[in-house]
Amino acid sequence: MKIVDIVCSAGRTGFFFDDQAAIKTTAIPDGNAYLGDPVTAGFTKVRQAGESVSVMFVLEDGQIAHGDCAAVQYSGTGGRDPLFLAEDFIPLIRLECEALYKGKEITTFKEMAHAIDSKRPCHTAIRYGVTQACLDAAAKSQKKLMAQVIAEEYGLQMATARIPIFSQSGDDRYTNVDKMILKGSEVLPHGLINNMSKLGYKGEKLLEYIAWLRDRIINIAPHDAYKPALHIDVYGVLGIALDHSFPAIVDFMGRAGEIAAPYLLRIEGPVDMGNREAQVEALASLTASIEKAGIPVEIVADEWCNTYEDIKIFTNNKAGHMAQIKTPDLGGINNSIEAVLYCKQNGMGAYLGGTCNETDRSGQICTHIAMATSPVQLLAKPGMGVDEGYMNVYNEMGRILALAKRGGTCAN
Repeated sequence: MKIVDIVCSAGRTGFFFDDQAAIKTTAIPDGNAYLGDPVTAGFTKVRQAGESVSVMFVLEDGQIAHGDCAAVQYSGTGGRDPLFLAEDFIPLIRLECEALYKGKEITTFKEMAHAIDSKRPCHTAIRYGVTQACLDAAAKSQKKLMAQVIAEEYGLQMATARIPIFSQSGDDRYTNVDKMILKGSEVLPHGLINNMSKLGYKGEKLLEYIAWLRDRIINIAPHDAYKPALHIDVYGVLGIALDHSFPAIVDFMGRAGEIAAPYLLRIEGPVDMGNREAQVEALASLTASIEKAGIPVEIVADEWCNTYEDIKIFTNNKAGHMAQIKTPDLGGINNSIEAVLYCKQNGMGAYLGGTCNETDRSGQICTHIAMATSPVQLLAKPGMGVDEGYMNVYNEMGRILALAKRGGTCAN
């Protein structure tokens, strides 16, 4: 079956582009906006509407295969590609896709994904969305689920149960937590602790928040067996608050872990050392110290752990207990698949993440990746409202499981 045409449409994402550097320093929250000037190249405001591009392959039998190009909320920082604006990139997407795919036979997902993912330089968002369309095209041509195509091409067994879902709260870190608990989210709340006002002078506000989380779960849990993991992203500000003293950070982790009990606590991005080499060294040291002290807290690598190669380096150096695989940052979804598998094969927890700033489509396709590769957890996306992102991936998991049990192919 051939791809006979390429169609692109500009769209919105489930959240915003935020200038992380400005938010960490000079920007002042004002309702759902920020006051102040942006400092990261490409931004005209500290917070801007998120943009996406749907890439649609028209197949010769009339079917449409599509994926969504999207970039992370904090674009342009931590070694990432610059701001992804639809108007700027649609002409380039059309040019690249028409040269690579128009009039061509649909082959394997791996082969089609490699064609665009090997193009350098090519924005990660473009490679992300186009490879989604490649996976959908391969699945439609074979009359199979996208998860089945991945499992077959990579020699995997599809999951037969749901993957734990990680919900994120945004700034509404109290009311949104209630939603997560009532819906039974297995991992929560992210928390968005991205500046000192949320953390406290020496982290005391975070400790109070962890205690509140523990008590809130106990008080309104949907059933007695509900035991979610607590996963909180601190964007490196913990290191700032504690003057990057590793003994002080380890001591803080110990206190936080005790307060979180009986729930497992994960802290994402405890420090941001400004470059990959220093970040790997820091997280490796903290991980070793935490394990030596027997502290029941896991460190999650995030900043400077963006590409497949980055994830391999963090994994090989035991720089964290878990790596967030930020799917848009890895470019082609083939890289996200391989990153999950590499983490699993080498003793690193695989968190198939991404960003609130994605779309319904990219979230659903990532759910197929999760059901084929079985990471520790999958991010509920897009958005920060909890209900919408959780519904999106939860329902897609249900569809995959039900169809796979039936036989899974459209022809059955």
